[in-house]
Amino acid sequence: MNFAAAARRAARVAAAELGWRPDDFWAATPAELRTALGLDLEDDAAGAVDSVWLARLMEAFPDGC
Repeated sequence: MNFAAAARRAARVAAAELGWRPDDFWAATPAELRTALGLDLEDDAAGAVDSVWLARLMEAFPDGC
């Protein structure tokens, strides 16, 4: 499968499963797409977010809530 065919297929999946519009798809990185589709989840707690990391993320990226 070439890049164009793979991109069309991935865009269809993003639209159907995530409700993404074309601009959303093209603005996302491959890692963001994998994460949004749940394809990078780990079975163990090694990838889990702990409270310290969450607090740091919340401080670095406040959302005003």
